[in-house]
Amino acid sequence: MNWLDNNILTLVTFIPAGAAVLVSLLTFVLSLHLPAHFHRNQPGFQFDRDLPWIPTPNIHYHMGIDGISLWLIVLTTFLTPLCVLISWKSIHERVKEFFILLLVLETGLIGVFVSLDLFLFYFFWEATLIPMALLIGVYGHGRRVYAAVKFFLYTMVASVFMLAAILWLYAKTGSFDFVVIQNALRSGSVPDFSGVAALLLFLGFFIAFAVKVPLFPFHTWLPDAHVEAPTAGSVLLAGVLLKMGTYGMLRFNLGLFPEQSRANASWIVVLALIGIVYGALVAMVQPNMKKLIAYSSISHLGFVVLGIFSFTQSGLNGAMFVMLAHGISTGGLFMLAGILYERRHTYDISEFGGLATPMPAYSTFFLFVVLASVGLPLLNGFIGEFLVLSGAFQAKVWWGVVGATGVIWSACYLLWMYQRVFFGTVKHAENSSLPDLDLRERVALWPAAVMALVMGVAPLWWLNAIDPAVHNVLAQFPQLAAKLVGQ
Repeated sequence: MNWLDNNILTLVTFIPAGAAVLVSLLTFVLSLHLPAHFHRNQPGFQFDRDLPWIPTPNIHYHMGIDGISLWLIVLTTFLTPLCVLISWKSIHERVKEFFILLLVLETGLIGVFVSLDLFLFYFFWEATLIPMALLIGVYGHGRRVYAAVKFFLYTMVASVFMLAAILWLYAKTGSFDFVVIQNALRSGSVPDFSGVAALLLFLGFFIAFAVKVPLFPFHTWLPDAHVEAPTAGSVLLAGVLLKMGTYGMLRFNLGLFPEQSRANASWIVVLALIGIVYGALVAMVQPNMKKLIAYSSISHLGFVVLGIFSFTQSGLNGAMFVMLAHGISTGGLFMLAGILYERRHTYDISEFGGLATPMPAYSTFFLFVVLASVGLPLLNGFIGEFLVLSGAFQAKVWWGVVGATGVIWSACYLLWMYQRVFFGTVKHAENSSLPDLDLRERVALWPAAVMALVMGVAPLWWLNAIDPAVHNVLAQFPQLAAKLVGQ
């Protein structure tokens, strides 16, 4: 009993964290069953599960995956245990609730990627808002409540447009099922689906996804959310939650409305190119390390949108690969920034300098992840950006030219930030005795670093599963296929 009395507070505090590690690791191990048993040459949905849920309206528990959603699920389960590890010492109050929110958020994120019933998809889409807003608002930094409310309002209001479009489709087809609706639209059997109605439906989905990406000019919520969020919140926000928007564009905008996607591609690509250049230039002048990484996400996600609306095989393959690579490398950058914040309680770049001397292991990890994010060949950032730019050049040369400048700018702002933080002499006395990475932090960072290398060296292991699903999206409508062949 004396042992229990002495350790009861420690047990009550850390048992939830230990349980979260075990649960998140178990989820990751189970998710590996998907790529291990996924038929890579099969373009349709696999692991399909379709059960009646609510008879009126006709809602089904319909889940399935293809090459587009497969790796996003694995990315989610891969990052979650790393988030648990990186948060082990940084959360001191409401520890149990924090890890519960992380696991609930993981559930919502995976649900988005596996749902093939539009009502179920919308349920999971909105379900991700609550845990993320609470992670920011309760466990964040100075202006955390403002950032949480801004994030919640932006994404919730935008989602209303998607809900209206989903309800219109249900009213006309009698089903929320993605495949049923897709077949009905393909066959031309949906009444009133033409002209303005088709455009409004396309925009209803697109607005919700564009805000989530976030695509310029809907991006203003993201820097605040990232800066104020706890480290784990930033990792999942950048690593997975933003990909909900680009996944939605690829799955629903192109999947349900290919003609409207094609007709509106030019102005969407212009917004993506603005985001690539604008995000990079704003990142370059940021005095705050975390805000710099946040603006880099706006730039990198612009590449994804550019690839999607290039309507080329290489562009869409590249867009999917950039989603995955960005999740690993930017998630790693946020983990590294959080580690430094735990030691110095500031993200101001001017507060650092010369950290390579007291923290050699930390500086090595940081440089490796920076190079991955920049797009150094043989690391994960290179393949996706190369494929996106290849697709952009195939579509329109000037798209590729402007997009390529984003690669240059990303090298500028990330390497300059690294130089100011790590090179030179130690500028502040308190930095000279900063402890280097401990075992827990190394365990959290090593998987991200290894994955960045493996994805860069062996990208075909991912692309072989992605390619048939992407080809299926591009070729699903004969009219679109004919246009693509004729270009």
